[in-house]
Amino acid sequence: MRITVLGATGGVGGEVVGQALDRGWHVTAVVRDAARLKLPAEAVVAGLHEREKLAAAIEGRDAVISALGSRDRKPTTVCTDGARAALAAGAKRLLVVSASGLDADGDGFFTRTLVKPLLDAVLKHGYTDMRAMEDLVLASAVDWTVVRPPMLLNGPRTGVVKSRLDGNVRGSYTIRRADVAGYLLDAVADPTLIRRKVSIAHG
Repeated sequence: MRITVLGATGGVGGEVVGQALDRGWHVTAVVRDAARLKLPAEAVVAGLHEREKLAAAIEGRDAVISALGSRDRKPTTVCTDGARAALAAGAKRLLVVSASGLDADGDGFFTRTLVKPLLDAVLKHGYTDMRAMEDLVLASAVDWTVVRPPMLLNGPRTGVVKSRLDGNVRGSYTIRRADVAGYLLDAVADPTLIRRKVSIAHG
């Protein structure tokens, strides 16, 4: 399998790169600074607006995984910019990381009426960006998958992940970054997840 990873030096993106290499996949990591990439993947130094470089990094790949995300609570368009760049560069199979906080279906009363509105207020800029990203991806003609994890934690991969296509996973509110990465890689070749939004959480 040949994949290109956007956000390859982030928490989830770094796990995607490492686990894909462990599977023997060919990985192209799009980064701003090659020195930050500590794994033996092919590095392409490019900004999200450098279309020719991105097209070269995506051409011939089986999938593009965007694990981009904001590092603070300021206004941002990084997720939307990443999806737009991947689509413009010719991605045929695109997987993007969003957030389960965008959806309340499947949540209990307390989470739906108190926790989610609070999160939406605190993380409003990031959520606005992710909603715009999802709208862009869903309107595209590519084989997309939107993966929506809850609160992200560090730690080794457990391999125990619940998923739900029609709303959030009930009764589970966290997941390790390593498990998100593993799910993304498994999803690349899963035809049942093409053109679907899926929420995931620890089992």
